[in-house]
Amino acid sequence: MPRLRIGVNALYLIPGGVGGTEIYLRSLLHALAEIDSRNEYILFINRETGLDLAPDAPNFTLAPQPVRAAVRPYRILWEQLALPVAARYHRLSVLLNPGFTAPVLARCPQVTVFHDLQHKRHPEHFRRFDLPFWRMLLYASAHRSRRLIAVSEATRDDLVAFYRLPPERVAVVPHGVDQRMFEIAGARAPEPFLLCVSTLHPHKNLDRLLRAFAALHQQRPDVKLVLAGMKGFSARAVEDLAAELGLSASVRITGWLPREQLYELFRTAWAFVYPSTFEGFGMPVLEAMAAGVPVACSDIRPLRETAGDAALLFDPLNQTALTDALTHLVSDDAGRARLVAAGRERARDFSWRRAAEQTLAILGNVGTVTAP
Repeated sequence: MPRLRIGVNALYLIPGGVGGTEIYLRSLLHALAEIDSRNEYILFINRETGLDLAPDAPNFTLAPQPVRAAVRPYRILWEQLALPVAARYHRLSVLLNPGFTAPVLARCPQVTVFHDLQHKRHPEHFRRFDLPFWRMLLYASAHRSRRLIAVSEATRDDLVAFYRLPPERVAVVPHGVDQRMFEIAGARAPEPFLLCVSTLHPHKNLDRLLRAFAALHQQRPDVKLVLAGMKGFSARAVEDLAAELGLSASVRITGWLPREQLYELFRTAWAFVYPSTFEGFGMPVLEAMAAGVPVACSDIRPLRETAGDAALLFDPLNQTALTDALTHLVSDDAGRARLVAAGRERARDFSWRRAAEQTLAILGNVGTVTAP
């Protein structure tokens, strides 16, 4: 295969501000650096991104752009109008867009990653002034890109159905799992708290989790709940509900955490719960299983794809079912042991190296031949 000049559109990245897509991009880039020393990578970053996005490898180069992603309209305009010029200047063979949107005017072939189609499945979770842009940009990106990457079979089926795309244009490349999580599994020291790693958005179903936890707390006041993740649209509502239920002293809401602090939470959590009503993949579930934490999660298709039979599944719309799941996590020692063993085995099926190999193969098939 000829040497490629691969661009990576990281203009969307705000450290600590875009949730799991940040972990996805950082993990994928480091895995690509481990397997590929031949092709050149040009990372288009914004003013917030930080220089640490590039792996410490000579074939990875940063191309800073004078735009702030926090000013979304400006970032979108820059992506659509200026990034095509930058792509041409750098003579890209192919441009990878890991965050849903692609510059539709770029002349080079493109591969775009779709993590979900929530704006199609649940438009009620989007602000009215945001939704038209999501619809327009994602539709254009899906049809302008030569190939699409979906992170799950469920997302692939949504892309084919909603955008009427030929199935062969959409490849499924599941997320990997942070290898550090497997190391954590050997150093576990559980404490009496349940962990939920989740952005505080409406579809994460945290209000129902709080009510289920309140019921559990009446029987087990020693057990705490930790909600760790970016404070999204539902942050104030979640905080207010915790106070209304008298749980302020028993529920800790951390906001976005550095990875080292998150590792410590996985190391010490008694169990992990994930009540989301909609997901594209469900990376926190996979990380918890790899870390040897017993998991209960919503019985929805993407999480079934990720967890298999290695998690305790419950109906996320049934508060009684959620309370029962929490009770099992706290009181059923044999059940927790089974979940731990099954979860670690299941997590071994996922790796960022495999994700990088599959992504690189797609980029290689799409990329045009350029002079080295």
